[in-house]
Amino acid sequence: MTQPPDPTLTGRCPSLPGQMNSLLHLRAFHIPAVMMKKRKRSPKPAPPPPSTPPTPQTQARHSINTAKARAWAPLNLTQDELSLPLTFPTGQTFRWKNTAPLQYTGVVGSHLISLKPLQNGDVSYCLHSHSNSDNAKTALLDFLNAAVSLADLWKVFSASDVRFAELARHLSGARVLRQDPFECLIQFLCSSNNNIGRITKMVNYVSSMGTHIGDVGGFQFHAFPTLEQLSLVSEQQLRDAGFGYRAKYIIGTVNALQSKPGGGEEWLRSLRKLDLPDVISSLSTLPGVGPKVAACVALFSLDQHHAVPVDTHVWRIATKYLLPELAGSQLTPKLCDRVAEAFVTKYGKYAGWAQTLLFIAELPSQKALLPSHLLTNKQRNPANAKIEDCEEEVGKKATLSEIYRWCGSRDINGQDLGVIAAVKNSLGRS
Repeated sequence: MTQPPDPTLTGRCPSLPGQMNSLLHLRAFHIPAVMMKKRKRSPKPAPPPPSTPPTPQTQARHSINTAKARAWAPLNLTQDELSLPLTFPTGQTFRWKNTAPLQYTGVVGSHLISLKPLQNGDVSYCLHSHSNSDNAKTALLDFLNAAVSLADLWKVFSASDVRFAELARHLSGARVLRQDPFECLIQFLCSSNNNIGRITKMVNYVSSMGTHIGDVGGFQFHAFPTLEQLSLVSEQQLRDAGFGYRAKYIIGTVNALQSKPGGGEEWLRSLRKLDLPDVISSLSTLPGVGPKVAACVALFSLDQHHAVPVDTHVWRIATKYLLPELAGSQLTPKLCDRVAEAFVTKYGKYAGWAQTLLFIAELPSQKALLPSHLLTNKQRNPANAKIEDCEEEVGKKATLSEIYRWCGSRDINGQDLGVIAAVKNSLGRS
């Protein structure tokens, strides 16, 4: 029996007004439009971040600059296989934008694509750029790792983990992406000791070095810069843009990749053929790439489905559910390896996918929606909570002034010297 057409598939892909009120949107930063008077001998300004929140000016420009959109079409993935808010704003990539409620837009290769859920539970896509629609869909499905069935994985994981089975019912559709390795690597070099807002701002800045493709919902979208394009950027430019010590690592990595026989981007793609220990070892030869960054790049771009990036969230999960004997221990590189091994023992060759769902369950945006009995830490000592939050948001390499600013922003005043002292001591600051 022929099904009636889904009303959300009719018509053309609309010009999006850039509504930003969705609770699922991560608002990384806000830069108001400012009119600058031309001054003599003023230094050349750094290029602006390409993805600023919409303003009336950008919304008006959108209708002029956006490439002609195609019709919405089904992607042949249900929301149980792809949840947009549980896949894009969860720390795998920092380039997809919430361009309307429940709608996300990003660039895959040279294709500018929007995704949104349909009324029947499926996901649809809309191609904005003037590229071949078949090629765009193929590239998109590859980027989404669509060949991996979440339903099959969740059955296997749930059979041996009751808590995972219940979490999966609340967090269905959380996928692991298969990104371009160079794009993924640069993004995670930006993530070192950083928070989502600053990471996104840095990634936007780097993205602006690439070819501009179009605007959607007041956001500018660029193809990620090639290795050659990024080689034209100086360390000082990145420092002036707020990258700090990460500027040296990004420039160093770009230089190291340029020296690879056959080209650095091809060298990175070739790592997909290696075993995980060799992938981690190869990536770790690049400036600024430590075990966690290497594991993230391996999992999110190099087909290493059992790679397990370990951070404070994953450490808390491991010490409560997998390795309770380590509760209270200080996380060390050796213990990171032990945690990763425990995940592989528990979940097998797709352990990284299981870890991703468990990690998402630890995010504040999801904790607020989960039943209390599923939370890893139902109650934390207030002082320890501040220490953990400060370490996570400010970073272990924060300066003392950054720590004080963080304490002030969390209403930790001078009467709470004990908490401030604990935070300082935890971060190794005097």
